[in-house]
Amino acid sequence: MDKVLSYIQANRSKFVNDLVELLKFPSISGDSKYKNDLLKCADYLKVKFEALGLKAKVYPTAGHPIVYAEYINPANKRTLLVYGHYDVQPVDPLSLWLHPPFEPFIDGETIYARGASDDKGQLLVHILAVEAYLKSGMPLPVNLKFVLEGEEESGPSHLFDFIPQNKELLKADGVVVSDTAMYAKGLPAITYGLRGIAAAEIKVMGPNRDLHSGSFGGSIANPITELARLIAKFHDENYRIKIEGFYDDVRELEPWEREMWASLPHTDNGWLKTTGSPAVLGEKSYTTLERVWARPTCEINGIYGGYSGEGGKTIVPSWAGCKVTMRLVPDQRPDDILEKFTKYVNRVASPAVKVEVGNIVGAKPALVERDNFMVKAAVKALEKGFGKKPVFMREGGSIPIVNTFKEELGLETLLLGFCQNDDNVHSPNEKFSLTDFHQGIVTAAHLFAEMK
Repeated sequence: MDKVLSYIQANRSKFVNDLVELLKFPSISGDSKYKNDLLKCADYLKVKFEALGLKAKVYPTAGHPIVYAEYINPANKRTLLVYGHYDVQPVDPLSLWLHPPFEPFIDGETIYARGASDDKGQLLVHILAVEAYLKSGMPLPVNLKFVLEGEEESGPSHLFDFIPQNKELLKADGVVVSDTAMYAKGLPAITYGLRGIAAAEIKVMGPNRDLHSGSFGGSIANPITELARLIAKFHDENYRIKIEGFYDDVRELEPWEREMWASLPHTDNGWLKTTGSPAVLGEKSYTTLERVWARPTCEINGIYGGYSGEGGKTIVPSWAGCKVTMRLVPDQRPDDILEKFTKYVNRVASPAVKVEVGNIVGAKPALVERDNFMVKAAVKALEKGFGKKPVFMREGGSIPIVNTFKEELGLETLLLGFCQNDDNVHSPNEKFSLTDFHQGIVTAAHLFAEMK
């Protein structure tokens, strides 16, 4: 390992430049005008793999391409599949960014850009660890297969079709995903659980056109008002979700989990400092970490309708809408929850308006094994990379492909994150600690050695 670690230390500046180049691609998968930028980003990654001596290929899909690369040495006993995504979230609202989102800006040990931590910086950690081995003249101790997609942030991803169609190509002993967070600054973590998601859109329709609020107001239903009344029926006074049967399949926390999480260095004041909120709020009888990691939610992501421009416009709008996402926990199923959600909305909505529930998508929650060769190797690698033993945690977000790796390939996934919860993922001024970036590369290099 000495040669590998020396290469990493000697190339810190080069590695940062590599990250800057990758972050310059405006690879926003949910906006069709960036389609060519995603193609360019995929080709950039392919060329980078090939420059290291890996066999690489870009697989076109009906959406954005999948980048595949492999290093195979028949003498190696194990093969790891490394997953990541090179697409990013939209940057809106652009006015809140302190610097252009695709012109990476470095301030001390922090780099700011869209995709810095989600997920370009984290996937690059593994590629640069490969470089450290091969450029220092050392063979990799494990075989590696990379599969990098360009649709994770927009969905539905064509990777879900690619995996069952390419089982032999993707054959491995386990999957490594770096798309989660550390527990805190300087405190690494291994994530063993992810929430699932069920998403829908509600449209409430009233009159066949916007009407004068003086001539018609008070005589017909206002769709925005009725939407607000509908949304208010999603939770009771203890913030428990009122949808019938919503909690039927929720797996309760094990006593050892509640005890383990209670021992973590968490304070609600620290949580409030991170979020900028004035108070914590959520389902009664659960702690903040329990609510985020192991309890389901029903969140309104956006409300729209009527007039919101400058000045006034006295109307009764013809329609209103909102986007809803429900985070799910084991053993909830998105199809079941969305069916219950739709029935509930139709039951409690005002009869004075028409209601439609559409754009329904979902992904299952995931729990991964904590007792396997990858976890044991990761504990040792993180101790060497960060100088501290990692903690075990769940995470509130979703990585839908984890279940597909299990169901289609029979593979467990190691969730090994290097970013922080306050890295503004999906928000303006996304960032990534260059210290975490470099320590992540060291950790990945040790991980490969510990996996052999």
